[in-house]
Amino acid sequence: MTKEEAEKNKANLEEADLEKADLRGANLEEADLWEADLEKADLRGANLEEADLEKADLEGANLRGANLEKADLEGANLEGANIWEDDVKEADLRGANLMEADLT
Repeated sequence: MTKEEAEKNKANLEEADLEKADLRGANLEEADLWEADLEKADLRGANLEEADLEKADLEGANLRGANLEKADLEGANLEGANIWEDDVKEADLRGANLMEADLT
C-alpha cells in the first residue's frame, strides 16, 4: 500500500499490513486502523487525530511528532515505540502495552 492510498479521508485500513511502512507526515485523520500491523512503521509527523488504532500493533514504530489527539489506542501494542509523551496526552491508552516505549 502506498502512502497516497493510506491517506484517503477516513481511510478504512482495518487489519492492514503496514509493517515497516514509510508514513512520515501522512494524513490519517479519523482513519480506521483497528488491528492494523504497523510494526516498525515510520509515522513521524503523521496526523492520526481521532484515528482508531484500537488493538493495533505499533511495536517499534516511530511516532515522534505524530498528532495522536483523541486517537483510540485502547489495547494497542506500543512496546518499544518511540513517541513523545505530549503527543499522547489526549489519546485513549487504556490497556495499551507501553513496555520499553521511549516517551522522552
